[in-house]
Amino acid sequence: MRVSSYSFGKIVVDGETHTSDVIIHPDRVDGSWWRKEGHLLQLEDLGKVLDSGADTLVVGTGYYGRMVVPEEVLEFVKSRGIKPIVAPTEEAVNLFNELGSDPKRRVVAAFHLTC
Repeated sequence: MRVSSYSFGKIVVDGETHTSDVIIHPDRVDGSWWRKEGHLLQLEDLGKVLDSGADTLVVGTGYYGRMVVPEEVLEFVKSRGIKPIVAPTEEAVNLFNELGSDPKRRVVAAFHLTC
């Protein structure tokens, strides 16, 4: 999976356009990612990501970086053996593409597309 473009509210993954927040797995895109609270990432928002076998989770916090990722969420992700990387979505997309190009890595991304 590769992101070919991102702009406020729109992301293109492997030629498919999404206008809602997404979770990108190595083999598929969940194009209907909703969080319990829109601008606060909680453990239950990550669902099956934590059991996916990922070694890295890239979180895009929005165009302006307004989604908050609490420290306790990061610590729990780490306790599952997953390295969390948090950045505004444009930067996170670039990191995801770079890390995802390594066939030895299993990278999952959760991207908030607006705010």
